[in-house]
Amino acid sequence: MIAQNLAKIHHRIDAVKHSQEVTLIAVSKTKPATDLQQAIDAGQRHFGENYLQEALEKIETLKGQDLIWHFIGPIQSNKTKQIAENFDWVHSVDRLKIAKRLNDQRPENLEKLNVLLQVNIDNEPTKSGVLIDEIDALVTHFENFPNISLRGFMCIPDPTNSASSFAKMSEILKKHANLDALSMGMSSDLELAIENGATFVRIGSDIFGKRA
Repeated sequence: MIAQNLAKIHHRIDAVKHSQEVTLIAVSKTKPATDLQQAIDAGQRHFGENYLQEALEKIETLKGQDLIWHFIGPIQSNKTKQIAENFDWVHSVDRLKIAKRLNDQRPENLEKLNVLLQVNIDNEPTKSGVLIDEIDALVTHFENFPNISLRGFMCIPDPTNSASSFAKMSEILKKHANLDALSMGMSSDLELAIENGATFVRIGSDIFGKRA
């Protein structure tokens, strides 16, 4: 079933993408490692996790399979060390303090940690993220971090307004010519996201089924 679901998602992606590369992140929070293994057996390599302890158990269980792990949940300061040590990408950096901690705690034997700034694109009080007018000042600080690489931006839009939000995210990325990654789009709106330049889509329920 998971293999069939992945095939359907890839078909949806291929139907709308143009020149950009689009990477499918399988959002596997609350799902057991056995489900992830089914996805791996079907060719999936990128996995997104929101909860650190749960993710660390899966990373250990599934090690040695050439997987790429994305941390996509809120980041507390006391969690940065384990995130820096175990993940390849972090999508949810929302303040300078977190970026500095990830940089300082990234082991020197690992490649640079790829990070995205989470943008609160609709200025929603209940959501994390950098406001649009804070982005430029924050981006300049990343030149001082040798162990992390700022690659682009992530958003979780207001679902009633996602077309407008995705268009605004596209404009933000265009302003920063040295950045190349845009993480946006989920099961319900991946086509809209890709049409607006998404390079990562984060799909959970349409791969693994509804969360328990």
